[in-house]
Amino acid sequence: MSSPLIRFHLALAALALVIGAPQALAVEANAWPRATADAMAQSASPQAIAEYRRKLAEYQAARAAFDEEAGAYWSQISEKRKTRNAKRRGGQQVTLDDYVLTHPPLYSGPKRPVNPEPEETPDRPPKRPIPVVADFLQAAQELYQFTPQRPANEVEFKRAYARYAIASGLTREQAVRVYSFETGGTGSYDVQSGIEHGGKRAISTAIGYNQLLTTNSVELLAEQGHELIRALSEKVAHASGPARKPLEHKLAVLKRMVAHAKAVPDTWSEHEKIGNTAQGWAMHAMVLDVDVGPMLQTHKLLTSVIFARAKGYNRPLSAAELEMMNLTGDGTGLDMVTMPQAMREQVPTSNFFQRSGYERNPVAIRHNTVAKLLAVTDERMDFNSNKPGAKELAGAF
Repeated sequence: MSSPLIRFHLALAALALVIGAPQALAVEANAWPRATADAMAQSASPQAIAEYRRKLAEYQAARAAFDEEAGAYWSQISEKRKTRNAKRRGGQQVTLDDYVLTHPPLYSGPKRPVNPEPEETPDRPPKRPIPVVADFLQAAQELYQFTPQRPANEVEFKRAYARYAIASGLTREQAVRVYSFETGGTGSYDVQSGIEHGGKRAISTAIGYNQLLTTNSVELLAEQGHELIRALSEKVAHASGPARKPLEHKLAVLKRMVAHAKAVPDTWSEHEKIGNTAQGWAMHAMVLDVDVGPMLQTHKLLTSVIFARAKGYNRPLSAAELEMMNLTGDGTGLDMVTMPQAMREQVPTSNFFQRSGYERNPVAIRHNTVAKLLAVTDERMDFNSNKPGAKELAGAF
């Protein structure tokens, strides 16, 4: 379901903060404020400038040599991935030879020196702010004249989620442990990535127990809309009195959202385009609804289970394995999940990354085999499963 890059990188970055992995901070020359650069320039001597140019040449030579080595490595990663995909399409067995078994080179040369002379810095357009819950609710009201029905309390949402998850085939262990990993074991149904554990700023649109992005919500409405409509229609049919009318309105809104989500090709990129608009934000508001939200959270995981079965993998997925599919996308995740343990011990995590994402992820670098990455995921699940929110969710089952 998720993009093989965005979700994996965001979640591993969050995991790095949780386990205290070191964060590499690089200060480039153009990061200096103009006043500082001007002051440095005023005091820069010819000797300082000559020394800077000498160090810059050393840096550029070292970096060029590294980029050549790294480029060859990541080209091999890409070719091996294409080979594996082709073999799977042809029903052939994937073997250890279909992976790169060496770890990628990491740059260890000199840092880029700070220029003592002022430099022109290009004007960068301001970043668009990441929408938050208030934006999703406003969009839903403006575009669909709809306000999600929020639960009376957290337990009500957890119980609704537990009922639907169990009825759909998820286990308590899968649901609770994935929740523990995704939210740290304390997240609420409306928790947004970044605005948790003391955070003040959203780092993505991911919301809820299984941290759905706006694109996930659009994609689930497009691909699972028929099931969502069926389940909510059943609830409407059993309702009576004052409770029926708002449910009928909710069903009508859900049908419109599903139709809009289905109006574009069923690809992540097309759903992402909608997810980045007010219409996508409005659809994302359904994650907060006590009737539809638990279904969306469930299907976020259930689609991975169904995908694995469709590919002939019938053994129950452990929570850590399911999380790998949740994070990396079903195809990439299943690549890891179907590996025998002996292969997991040998295959580097770099096989499942693009270069830029890998080099920014201290967790993937430190836990640099499939076995180690699954182990640290299990470790965090173990730890966070003892937190109050996780215990409350377990009790809801």
